[in-house]
Amino acid sequence: MKTDIILAGVGGQGILTIATAIGAAAIKKNLYLKQAEVHGMSQRGGAVQSHLRLSSRPVASDLIPRAHADLILSVEPMESLRYLSYLSEDGWLVANEEPYKNIDDYPGMETIMNEITSLPHYVLLNADQIARKLGSPRSSNIVMLGAAIPFISGLDAALMEDGIRQVFARKGEEVVEVNLQAFRAGLQISEEKIKKI
Repeated sequence: MKTDIILAGVGGQGILTIATAIGAAAIKKNLYLKQAEVHGMSQRGGAVQSHLRLSSRPVASDLIPRAHADLILSVEPMESLRYLSYLSEDGWLVANEEPYKNIDDYPGMETIMNEITSLPHYVLLNADQIARKLGSPRSSNIVMLGAAIPFISGLDAALMEDGIRQVFARKGEEVVEVNLQAFRAGLQISEEKIKKI
């Protein structure tokens, strides 16, 4: 079993938190993992790309070759397009619909959506809107994680919820609970999409 994941977005959108939660769940399942933060996490608003590789066998390299990613999880729609060359033929793109317009020449949303919807396997959702409805705008990254979990081999929802509890435990039970709700909301959207296929 193996899953190669590209995490994409901009600084400040919680990419590192997603990777940490997946890592916690993977360790609990005794999986091997490697992570590489390819672009700077600390630059708020700057492009962020992280490679995350999970496997039941040792992982030699922390970087995913082009055309080998099983999943691109993008918390920003335009950022997902930067990494499509990494997506395998059978891979899935799970992307947020709400843009973070951090550049003056940000492309039109119609262009971005046309590119995403031309892919054979994708899930689009407005994670920001879902997180706001839950009363926790900062949990949009965890909504995205929920939407991605059906495409991560070796990890299931229960394991991922344990990972979320571990990551947010120090912030108190209320924060844990809202992030679990965010995760479940994202998961529900992907499960509905899968049923329609």
